[in-house]
Amino acid sequence: MTASNPVASTSSSTGNRPNGSRRVVVTGIGAVTPLGLTFQSTWNNALEGRSGAAKITIFDPIDCPVTFAAEVKNFDVTAPIGPLRPNPDGPPEEIIHQASSAKDARRVGRFCHFALSAGLQAYQDSGLDCVRSKIDPDRIGINIGAGMGGLPEIEAVHDDYLAKGYRRITPFFITQSIPNMASGLLSMLLNLKGPNLCTVTACSSSSHAIGESARLIQRGDADIMIAGGAESVICRLGIGGFASMKALSTRNDAPEKASRPFDTDRDGFVMGEGSAVLVLEEYEAAKSRGARIYGELVGYGLSADAYHITSPAPGGEGGFRAMKMALTSSGLNPEQIGYVNTHGTSTPTGDIEEARAVARLFPDASKHLHLSSTKSMTGHLLGAAGALEALFSILAIREGRIPPTINLDNLDPACKELGLDFTANQTVEKQLNYALSNSFGFGGTNSTLIFGKV
Repeated sequence: MTASNPVASTSSSTGNRPNGSRRVVVTGIGAVTPLGLTFQSTWNNALEGRSGAAKITIFDPIDCPVTFAAEVKNFDVTAPIGPLRPNPDGPPEEIIHQASSAKDARRVGRFCHFALSAGLQAYQDSGLDCVRSKIDPDRIGINIGAGMGGLPEIEAVHDDYLAKGYRRITPFFITQSIPNMASGLLSMLLNLKGPNLCTVTACSSSSHAIGESARLIQRGDADIMIAGGAESVICRLGIGGFASMKALSTRNDAPEKASRPFDTDRDGFVMGEGSAVLVLEEYEAAKSRGARIYGELVGYGLSADAYHITSPAPGGEGGFRAMKMALTSSGLNPEQIGYVNTHGTSTPTGDIEEARAVARLFPDASKHLHLSSTKSMTGHLLGAAGALEALFSILAIREGRIPPTINLDNLDPACKELGLDFTANQTVEKQLNYALSNSFGFGGTNSTLIFGKV
């Protein structure tokens, strides 16, 4: 492509993209993360470069080789959201609870409660509730991805079974553990009768959920999709399993310094948990109802490494193809991308291979591009990571501020020679029109999203 090629996504005055598909915009966002219980508190803490990592409190990690993680803190599972009126035939104004009591909360897994909170926040933020009487519920769908589902609940039920036998297995065991329950519950609470999905593609889950949801809108199968991801696997099996494969940092004496993407001294990722959810909407409908539009999803790419169950392909070849596909679908030129929110997990191999792929796709990166890994602050939310990082990308465009890669004290020489700017330790103010977000997962699955200003 040349710089003279038209950019028809955000510059178009019509509701369709150049290929005839409908435009998709973001009209609502919500988050529950190690940095905050809302998207705004999460964003503010990210801009300040704060770490969400600390000693594990969810269980006693005394015998575990890794004793820290990035937990969601002070989360109240019974906190109300509302008043809302998602069902015109329902109560005039309804206070919606994720769970009415601690006992009720045990019906589903912790990851579900994060998803319910983030999803209800995003719905409320979108303003859709004010116009629900005019929207066919069949045209609103949901896709909340998860990488592993209710692993802590599986662990707990198995412990009960071993100690007390079959009769002590809770009748809610299955609903606690299946990954699609977050989508199911949100659809019930919000009267969403369109597509009801759960994308499960490891650490790419929520990025794929957003991309595939956008395609449903582009094709006309839905007008609105609530999309994102949720994850909570900070438990003995989760921490122990990732630790045994040498994927986690073992910097037990300094948890807040442990996630250090692209740094010479990185030694693995920090486990995180939480949820992030976006409301995606067809552009013309959003504009006609006067919705606040955060940005537009202008590009989506996906690929497979076909190489190794956990390691990325040399040179980040699979990620490169996903980024290239997203760039092609957006109609953009490489130099129009101003920010890349990297997958950047803080693993020895993954970081450098992604950096090489970025440098290959953006040969003039030093002139126009900043990169950062917000996992340096949030830890790795696994199946929810892509949605959270999409949220960061959208807000970076909207506010003209790029969150930093903290703990980047000594840039890996292999990264340094690429000439990329990794936004070390300090937020950068920069006017952005487009940002790209990468998510890669075990099994060699890759997803890239590109967002633009409207």
